Amino acid sequence: MSPNGPPPVKKPNITKMSRNEISTMFAATNWNIAEEKKTTYEESAIKKISNALMKSYRDESLEGLTLVDAIQRLGIEYYFEGEFKAILDRQYHKLCVGAEHSAALYETALRFRLLRQEGYCVSADMFAKFKNENGKFRPELSEDIQGLMSLFEASELRVEAEDILAEAYEYSRQVLDAAMWNPHQSLASVIGHTLKHPHHKSLAKFTAENFLSDFYNRKSMKKELTQLAEKDFYMIRAIYKEELHQILSWWEDLGLFKKMNFARNRPVKWYMWPVAMFPDPSMSDVRTEIIKTVALIYIIDDLFDIFGTLGDLTVFTEAVNRWDFNMVEQLPECMRVCFKALYDITAEIGQHIYTKNGFNPTDSMRKLWSNLCNAYLVEARWSNARYMPSSEDYLKNGAVTSGVPIVLAHLYFLLGEDDGDCKVDISKDSPSIIDNVAIILRLWNDLGGAKDENEDSNDFSFLHFYLNEHKDSSVDSAREHVQQMISDTWTHLNEDYISPNPFSIPFKKICLNLARIVPLMYIYDDNNHLPMLERHMKTLLSLD
Repeated sequence: MSPNGPPPVKKPNITKMSRNEISTMFAATNWNIAEEKKTTYEESAIKKISNALMKSYRDESLEGLTLVDAIQRLGIEYYFEGEFKAILDRQYHKLCVGAEHSAALYETALRFRLLRQEGYCVSADMFAKFKNENGKFRPELSEDIQGLMSLFEASELRVEAEDILAEAYEYSRQVLDAAMWNPHQSLASVIGHTLKHPHHKSLAKFTAENFLSDFYNRKSMKKELTQLAEKDFYMIRAIYKEELHQILSWWEDLGLFKKMNFARNRPVKWYMWPVAMFPDPSMSDVRTEIIKTVALIYIIDDLFDIFGTLGDLTVFTEAVNRWDFNMVEQLPECMRVCFKALYDITAEIGQHIYTKNGFNPTDSMRKLWSNLCNAYLVEARWSNARYMPSSEDYLKNGAVTSGVPIVLAHLYFLLGEDDGDCKVDISKDSPSIIDNVAIILRLWNDLGGAKDENEDSNDFSFLHFYLNEHKDSSVDSAREHVQQMISDTWTHLNEDYISPNPFSIPFKKICLNLARIVPLMYIYDDNNHLPMLERHMKTLLSLD
């Protein structure tokens, strides 16, 4: 690899807004704080932050890395993409020539994390210098709380068999956990947030508030960053509210929930999936398209779980396989309406992609829906026959029924990743990066303390089938096993992210964001609510 950075990756075929275009959007959006002087200040803040970034680039200082980290944690990195690339390219070059060997733990771990998460090829061997002659992390590091938090954050990007980062994770977690309960530890709340919400597994737009109060205690650029983050928040919220208005109007006009009153009707909650996956203001068009796919997955899932008989579901699935209207004529009205919606929306999305990107993936999308319905049918047959599959067989099929493969494949087409050159048949062979996200979602879903509105109990879950195979295992130990499986799957997902494959870094980041939102969607409280998700929905969408 060149010392100037990683090889260029193919960017999605989307229109990225320039800094001026985003500033124009600030002025054009109708908020209470959008007075002329505040818009002028926002432009000044961007310029000051940009100047500070470029000064750190010239000085090759730690300040540049901490600024990049702060901006990413606030979720406003799309203002400074050029500056980020310049800084990280130079930092990578310094790393390649060995100029950073003497850096302290905080700086070493921060540099490693920022570079790896942007796709640079960096080795974890740089942490060997923090070990003693016995191969253990040096005891004196336990006094460096900031350094250990940085090490813990870096260790979350470990891949399988990366032993030094696995050791770093265990060491830093144990020391930080002990420090958090020390009544004299001034950083206790910061440590708590770090352990609970590591940056690599969190969504910046959802954790920015904690970062502002806990992490960014330095004076440098604090005022400018805070003001820009606040202004960006109101801009994004206005965009999201407008998108949600469009989505609710589309959902009302579609009318599926009227004919299928047994199915879930939560378009606001469903909208949080695309909001989490790609929060960038320039991705509005993609968010309002992919929500249609998300909604159909929920509706068809309920059709199989709640309404259809096995015979009707078999006919419905065969109709999807053949993409044949005639086959559903004898089915109940709600199933006919559902098939028509699937047929029409698939055609509409295919035409949208053709208009935008110059190719029509409708055939591939049909195959993806066929895959999903056939997997639903497998579960329906298991349930009807009271069959107990192995936990492995259940999880393999459950990765498909999670809906992840079809959502990410649709995004692959919407973003223009597939330009018609057939470099990967995403509808036939689900890539590892998609499979691993699907497994994370399926395991979290099954691990949840409750089920979504109309879903059945947790009896038909990975946990249930695992306990059937391991009759000596307690429920608590089985849940711990599933949590470890999720953690292990994250290491596989990290490897998919940093390894060469046909996907661009932006698409890979969408995959990571989908995995990041999953716990919020499935961690219920004792009242069968999703408190963290509901709080973020109210904040981001300005809901009453």
